[in-house]
Amino acid sequence: MSEVRPDPGSFRDPRGRIYHVGDKVYRTVTDSGADDYEFVRNTGLLERLQSDGAMIAGAPVAPPVLGEHAAGVRYVLEHPRLPFISYPYEWPFPALKAAALHHLDVHLGALAEGVTLSDASAYNIQFLGVRPVFIDVLSFRKYRDGEMWSGHRQFCEQFLNPLLLRAKLGVPHNAWYRGAQEGISAAELRRILPWTKKLSRNVLLHVVAQAAFQRSAFPSQDSALTTQFRFPLQKYRQMLTKMRRWIAALEPADTGKTVWQEYAKTHNYSDDEFVAKKEFVARFCAAARPKIVWDLGCNTGEFSHLALEKGAELACAFDFDHGALEAAFARASTERLMLQPLLLDAVNPSPNQGWNETERQGLNERANADAVLALAFVHHLAIGRNIPLDDLVAWIVRLAPQGVIEFVPKDDPKVRQLLALREDIFPHYSEENFRRCLSSRADIVEAATVTNSGRKLFRYRRYA
Repeated sequence: MSEVRPDPGSFRDPRGRIYHVGDKVYRTVTDSGADDYEFVRNTGLLERLQSDGAMIAGAPVAPPVLGEHAAGVRYVLEHPRLPFISYPYEWPFPALKAAALHHLDVHLGALAEGVTLSDASAYNIQFLGVRPVFIDVLSFRKYRDGEMWSGHRQFCEQFLNPLLLRAKLGVPHNAWYRGAQEGISAAELRRILPWTKKLSRNVLLHVVAQAAFQRSAFPSQDSALTTQFRFPLQKYRQMLTKMRRWIAALEPADTGKTVWQEYAKTHNYSDDEFVAKKEFVARFCAAARPKIVWDLGCNTGEFSHLALEKGAELACAFDFDHGALEAAFARASTERLMLQPLLLDAVNPSPNQGWNETERQGLNERANADAVLALAFVHHLAIGRNIPLDDLVAWIVRLAPQGVIEFVPKDDPKVRQLLALREDIFPHYSEENFRRCLSSRADIVEAATVTNSGRKLFRYRRYA
């Protein structure tokens, strides 16, 4: 029997946790969570959410599958393994917005069945492409007549306030969220919002008033009203509905074009050169048949889209430019692509963090790609960020067993632009050295020059 491994990010809820056995994923329901689970299951809500694709599937299996970990366990559910786990601090604005709306939709649907959600964690949402999926069956419990929204504070901190940071101030949520994994508190947001941004009824209610309340005699509670007053179900629904309407209307305040948002129109390739590049990548994808592709420096996702057309099941599209990621998200939404845009600063990727530095896995820990595309990517890090070429190639090759890397020589206009205002301290940045770095770790299957400036694509297969 394969080793049973508790998921290091699943430990906070005494009603159950996640385990891994080989490639299988299981969720336990302990004796303390069984009554609520049975009630929710018997309403048919879980089955409906799963059949609609709004929630991850869960099939009951016999508890002994978990061996000694089945002690005190009433039920075990087997879940399909998600192709990639991401975190809210890696999501672009439209992904966080979509996750917030999905959470509210699930909650409203639950209330119609006499069920509520016990929390409002953004980590209970994952994505299949750009489609949000709810993943925590233990968040559902029986609704108690007259209760308020117990997860209101958490929803604001992990969904609403990060969205407002961008919508009101034009500041992306990602760096702040990564540094404070429980989100952005009302008190912190209130301090930085100018008074002109606090005048709307919604901001006054959900930010200003909540910040004041959290300084009151009940700082550890979502709302003292949960124990003092009855809250009619109709008002509960209205609160969620109004919150949904408000969030659906939020858009980023910084609407100007970003550096890479229109790269597809402003790149240095002629039409013929760009066709040659696409043909090379298409040939690689058709031959390699990767299921999961990581596209580093994806811009608006054109080559991620190409990989999907050639048979990939998922393209994780990474970039550091918010405008480019938002355009990629719009492309994937419009064309219903299994393309997941994610924020990545490659010189500062998501680390292992949280409790015991294992609760949230770093990017390298989650590396599960069958192939990687690093197109017009290497020179930005090697020249723009002073990353040694050998280290950079080693990192890319570690991410996947095969892929395509583009080398852009110093004579290329983009590299000359990077060097225009600084000393050239990069004597080792050359095609010869790049080939040496790559061939020491992988077999170079194919190479082709695709531009008059000497840009070259290298298809590689990592040594076993």
